[in-house]
Amino acid sequence: MNLKISELGKIVPTNPDPMTTMPNRYFTKMRGLTAAAIVCFALPMCMPVSAQEEPAAPPAAEVVAPAEAAAPADPTVEQRVADLESYFGNVGVGGSGDTTWGSKVGGVPGPGHNGWMMTCAALVLFMTLPGLALFYGGLVRKKNVLSVLAQCLGCAGMVTVIWWAVGYSLVFGKSFGSPFLGGTEFFFLKGVDYKPNTDYCYWVSHNVFAMYQLMFAIITPALIIGAIAERMKFSAIMLFIAIWMFVIYIPMAHMIWGVTGLMNGVWNGDAAIPAIDFAGGTVVHMTSGWSALVLCIILGKRMGFGKEKMSPHSMVLCMVGTGMLWVGWYGFNAGSALAADGISANAFMTTTLAAATAGFVWAIVEKIIKGHASILGICSGIVAGLVVITPACGFVDATGAVVIGVLAAIIPYIFVMYLKGAFGYDDALDTFGIHAIGGTLGAILTGVLATSEVNGNLTDVNTYAAANGLAKLVADGGLLGKQLMAVGITLVISIVGTLIIAMIVKVVLGLRPTPEQETVGLDITDHGEEGYDF
Repeated sequence: MNLKISELGKIVPTNPDPMTTMPNRYFTKMRGLTAAAIVCFALPMCMPVSAQEEPAAPPAAEVVAPAEAAAPADPTVEQRVADLESYFGNVGVGGSGDTTWGSKVGGVPGPGHNGWMMTCAALVLFMTLPGLALFYGGLVRKKNVLSVLAQCLGCAGMVTVIWWAVGYSLVFGKSFGSPFLGGTEFFFLKGVDYKPNTDYCYWVSHNVFAMYQLMFAIITPALIIGAIAERMKFSAIMLFIAIWMFVIYIPMAHMIWGVTGLMNGVWNGDAAIPAIDFAGGTVVHMTSGWSALVLCIILGKRMGFGKEKMSPHSMVLCMVGTGMLWVGWYGFNAGSALAADGISANAFMTTTLAAATAGFVWAIVEKIIKGHASILGICSGIVAGLVVITPACGFVDATGAVVIGVLAAIIPYIFVMYLKGAFGYDDALDTFGIHAIGGTLGAILTGVLATSEVNGNLTDVNTYAAANGLAKLVADGGLLGKQLMAVGITLVISIVGTLIIAMIVKVVLGLRPTPEQETVGLDITDHGEEGYDF
């Protein structure tokens, strides 16, 4: 077949074959008929509904699926402003009751609150490392200083692993629906991410909240070290603390702070005992202090106790540690508001007033009785003031804090200076006299001095406090009875639990080093090192 270039640039045959052109004509006609049929069919489908026949109603037996719920409308400008105000007021977003909207900031941590809580978490860890380590380390003899530091470090590591695996979930979970333990939903910190856990705080990341609470779990058993310093094996202490966390700390922390806790008067509307503990008078100081007393009695006295001098080897370290504890305690107390808000500011103020007052009053008492005010006495008074204000700091006003500071100096002073000698127990660094007595005193004084004027969560505005009767107790002056019940439960759990744990550890590992090892010092016998080489 001959080809040529057409005017349009296409290649066409010059002498078309009849057998080729006939099928082309046929196919052209077929295409035209097909196009006409498509147009005839499609036109009615494109007409308006009104121009077509009405569709037949579905049969009576046919089930029509319900329409899906409409998504929340975008918030108006006024609603978005309301969400912004909720951030400053530390409350939830998206409205409430019959008026709700899809918030643009729901599930998002608030930068200011989140930053404050990360700082507070670091401050609470600073209380243990190096604050408590130096405070206790300075008070022991130099042959045992490293043993105290090692015990604080070991406690931090082991408790962190427990917290990651199951501890956090058993305290702050709720899947069990139990007043005594939390749940399993956060095992291995599953689901603990940047989104706030609104059971506890609206604007703080869940992972930040979990780490903040971890720091409390670290320092609590570390406080016990002070009572049994210089005479308990490192391995025995670690095993004791591991069991102690499960038997005593975790149940107590859930009962007081967990959202389904037995004694969480502020955040559990079903709390059987609507008690209050802002930052850990019962959970931290009573549990560790009363456990310390039981354990030091079971251990027995240090070799040479009452016969040879056992003075602190470095009051300089003790004072430095006290200063660190005081600074870190702002994270402990003010941070327990779980926001950078007015309640946190009140706790910051009352913490300062109580600590300063107690340190000053202790010094005055020493000057009157002994003729001089010692650095050890001033440090003891400051720590006692910090301990006693802990459960009350977010619930009392400035005058209440000063009252607490005065009593924090006088009552623990009597136990440290007189009753310890009268009863003959060897509380090496006064953990019982300061923490057990101070925590108990603080829990009781909270029931007397708490006022809704500084914390609106103690009023009917807080629906939980209204439901469980806490608001009425605070208004009518009946809170003290519930506080005493919480104190009693804490005493029983701490004392009985410690007796059982100590017996288990004694059978498994033994509690004390040999007399020869204790004479040499735990730095060498437990760790193969010396704190000072000069």
